Amino acid sequence: MVGFYTVFKWFWCILSPQLRSVSVDLNNDASLVIDIPDALCERDKVKFTVHTKTTLNSFQKSDFSVPRQHEDFIWLHDTLVETEEYAGLIIPPAPPKPDFESPREKMHKLGEGEATMTKEEYTKMKQELEAEYLAVFKKTVQVHEVFLQRLSSHPILNKDRNFQIFLEYDQDLSVRRKNVKEMFGGFFKNMAKSADEVLISGTKEVDEFFEQEKTFLLDYFSKIKDSTAKAEKMTRAHKSIADDYIHISATLNSLSADDSTANKKNLDKLSDLFEKLRKVEGRVASDQELKLTELLRYYMRDIQAAKDLLYRRARALADYENSNKALDKARLKSRDIPQAEEHQQQCLQKFDKLSESGKKELTSFKGRRVVAFRKNLIEMAELEIKHAKVRGRECRELNLLHLICF
Repeated sequence: MVGFYTVFKWFWCILSPQLRSVSVDLNNDASLVIDIPDALCERDKVKFTVHTKTTLNSFQKSDFSVPRQHEDFIWLHDTLVETEEYAGLIIPPAPPKPDFESPREKMHKLGEGEATMTKEEYTKMKQELEAEYLAVFKKTVQVHEVFLQRLSSHPILNKDRNFQIFLEYDQDLSVRRKNVKEMFGGFFKNMAKSADEVLISGTKEVDEFFEQEKTFLLDYFSKIKDSTAKAEKMTRAHKSIADDYIHISATLNSLSADDSTANKKNLDKLSDLFEKLRKVEGRVASDQELKLTELLRYYMRDIQAAKDLLYRRARALADYENSNKALDKARLKSRDIPQAEEHQQQCLQKFDKLSESGKKELTSFKGRRVVAFRKNLIEMAELEIKHAKVRGRECRELNLLHLICF
């Protein structure tokens, strides 16, 4: 346990393009390029270094870096969501909170079971868990980076003042965590939103495009959620196989150490073969996690962001219809007619604006997801073919040894 936390308590990771996990299609503007080249991982948090290169005159420098924590990213996301001007946009989903609990629990259990394992078996299991911890760390860095890159590639959101402050202000943003009262407020706000969605779901849609998009997104979200669960199960299965190979390899190695006959050489070869197979299964699990499972998780969040846009538009439509009823009532009573007419026009303008920008955003979303899935599936298929060739070669050698030994 001590060795594990010694390695990762202050872990500095330089990310290269080959280590990228989440891959989404981005129409990057060369005038504003953002990346997270490194990050510092502590026990319960990650400190990101956000690096920006720009040719825009709105920034004081052309190349600069600032330190940021997860709460800073959440603050930026929340300010964008709460900005009325962006109601007709798909706000890129906030990166999930860093979670290293699972590999820590596994390491704790491994420490408890150390006495029941051989030294070699324990070392290999420990290396596997350290690699898993590192993979989680890399994904954590990447989802935060993708969030910023989505903002920088958006023609409207990349000009947001709070976004510029996030990128340029070189001191601690001193973003305060939500207190209990605010968290309860957010909980009840979400409950109110859910109830509101039920009420406005009865509002008749006036645009066939949005009706089709609503039907598509609801069905698409359900399918992506189901696919994510199956992809996670598949990844766990490959990791489990890799762990089993560790035990088999260690057992064969132990038998070889106690064997002084001619079988010793064959046992050593068998042990090495299962170690190679373990590495292949580990790479397969890692590739599937990075190229498929993580992409599915990301688009679950992105679909929800698109659904939130539809909700805001439906809310604007309901407000417009209510303003029409209020205007009819004012005319019937011949009272406050100018105010009712002005309110109706404001509601209509807001609804039209949301509809116009919403169509552009949802059309862009459709193209973006197709490109991202095509790219990742092609890359995963190429890696699967590569691993299958290696696995086939090792299995043939294993069969040959089996014939020799038995």
